[in-house]
Parts: sequence; structure tokens; C-alpha cells
Amino acid sequence: MPESVEHLYIHIPFCHRVCPYCSFYKHTPGNTDLVSFVQALLHELTLHQRHLSIKPKTIFFGGGTPTALSETHLNTLLSGLRELTDLSQLQELCLEANPKTVNASKARLLHDHGVTRVSLGVQAWDEPTLKLLGRDHAPDEAEETYDVLRDAGIPSVNLDLMFSIPKQNLAVWKEGLEKTIALQPDHVSCYNLTYEEDTEFLAQHRQGKLDADGDRDADHFYTAIDLLTAAGYEHYEISNYAKPAHRSIHNQAYWRGANYLGLGPSAYSTYQKSRWKNIADTTDYIRLISEQRVPIVETEDLTEKQWLMERVALELRTAEGMSEKRVDASLSDTLKTLVEEKLIDHRDGQIRLTRTGKGLTDRIAEMLLPD
Repeated sequence: MPESVEHLYIHIPFCHRVCPYCSFYKHTPGNTDLVSFVQALLHELTLHQRHLSIKPKTIFFGGGTPTALSETHLNTLLSGLRELTDLSQLQELCLEANPKTVNASKARLLHDHGVTRVSLGVQAWDEPTLKLLGRDHAPDEAEETYDVLRDAGIPSVNLDLMFSIPKQNLAVWKEGLEKTIALQPDHVSCYNLTYEEDTEFLAQHRQGKLDADGDRDADHFYTAIDLLTAAGYEHYEISNYAKPAHRSIHNQAYWRGANYLGLGPSAYSTYQKSRWKNIADTTDYIRLISEQRVPIVETEDLTEKQWLMERVALELRTAEGMSEKRVDASLSDTLKTLVEEKLIDHRDGQIRLTRTGKGLTDRIAEMLLPD
């Protein structure tokens, strides 16, 4: 009997303003027929149901900005999912949100549809940094939206932050963390700014207008660890901190390599070590679905080596670490050296990063993979 798909990712590519650092497929709504788009998402699900058993434990709406959809479209989409899918096993329903796109009415709608987690893209709490990032909200708007989500009774609210942004010194970053802690969100995500391909920020970096600073990266990273863990947050993954019982179930499944199905333009899926990608064009996505065609444009069967590389890279980032069985016997000396250098903790059959090692995650992962 084939394995069930227990995790759904749904990509909503719309943003009212496109941020210059973001490399995900996104665009302004423009002239997109949003009614047809929502129906295409639901119909794509039915096309996959012909071949896959889909009983989601988690559903994650990412983007773009899922809350850029109107209440009418969100209601259609969320209602349609319940009508088309067996949600009896659902444990987590999460949406990413922009502070500009959530009011009290929309927050109540999300709550009434069983949304358990909202990830609010605050990114920074100071005006200069928000301006540099191209964000369209002010700090007070982000706080107001946070309060709206709390008042609506959303069970778990996450705040997304970015660090090591040019001109963002350590004092500014600390003030932002302290502001975040004062609000007492259930979960905090802290992402190191990176310059991604096909972004305006990368072009500016190559022109020398935006800098990269490894020392700043490290200072901001360890400051986040110290302040957030002291405030009672568990550092359960390199970029993620949670209060008790508020870890992201969806992300943990992804890090473990669980089967997941992606719906929407540009969305990826992985099922039994096969991976495919949907077309990264909203107009063509809607057209293909209307023609009863699954909108897949790329497929790949992952080799054992590729699968191992992903597992090491992702599992090593978590608090649980990874099994020592992931490491080839030929690398026993490397393991010993990493322990001696206090970069990893190796006991009880698990390999976990130490506090120092967390700042060198990618480098350590490379060292634990055979040539």
C-alpha cells in the first residue's frame, strides 16, 4: 500500500510589494484572475488525489503573501480544502502573513477556519532597517497586527526576524530582540540575510552597495541565542526558537524528510525520494490546470547520496541532531576531531552541534559527508 502524503505546502505568489532580498517566486496580483487561481489550487489537489493518498497532518501556506488574498478568496480556499480532503488527522494549519494584510475580520476568519499558527513577517522593528529591506509596514503596524492575531485567538503566533542586515549594528539588533521578547510570541524565527540569485539585493551587493560581514553574522546569531534562550525559548533549529509545545510541526517533518505535496506555481513536492516542481508562472499554472494537466515542469529521482546530503544538512541543524549512522565509518577521525574542538556533542548514538558549532553548521555538515 503506498505511503500517504501527510504534509501539504500551498504557494500563494502574490505580494503587494516585492521585497528586494526575496528569491521565492512572487509578483504583484496585477491582472491575475484570483477566482480562477483559487479554483486552480483546489483542482490541482484533486488531480493529485487520483494517484496519491493525501491525509495531511500539516498544511502550510507560504509565499509570497498568503494573506494578500481577500477574505472571500481565503474562505473559498480553506473551505474547499475541508471539502476535498480528509483533515481528520490535521495537527497544524499555518499561514505566513504580512502586517499590512491582516485586519481583525481576516484574523477572525483564519481562526474560525482552524488556523493554528500564523507566521508574521516583521523582519525588523526599526524604520531604517525596514526601509532598506523594502518592507511596506511601519513598526507600530507590525505590533498592531500581532495584537490583532492574539485577540482573534490564533493558538500560536510566530514572529519572523532578519539579522546581519547592512547598517544594522548589534545594538539595533538587540533592541529588536528585546522588543520581540516583550511581546511574548509563541515562536521566533531569526534568519541571517543572504544574497540570493535573481534578487535586487544580490545585484547591489555585487556593485559594492551592500556589504557582507561574517563577524556581524556571528555576533548577531549568538546574541539571538543568548537573549531568546534566556527568555525561555528553546533553540530547536538553527533559525527557530519556540516556547514549550509551539515548535513548527510542518517544518520538523520537512527536516526529517517526510513526504510532502506542494500546490501552486513554483511549488516543490517530494514523495518517496522523487521530487518535482510546478511551473513558476501563475498564468501558465492556471491554464495547465484548466486543461486538466498537472503543472509539473521538472522531475528528479534523488540518489542515495543526494538524500543523505539533505538529511545531514537539515537534521544537523536541529536540537535532536542526527544519528551517527548517517556518517560513514571512514570519517571516524573527523568525528573525533570535531568533538575535541568542542564543535559537536557525540553520545547516545546522536551527533548534535554545540553552541560554538551552531555558528559553523554548513561547514560541519560538509565535513561529515564522504567525498
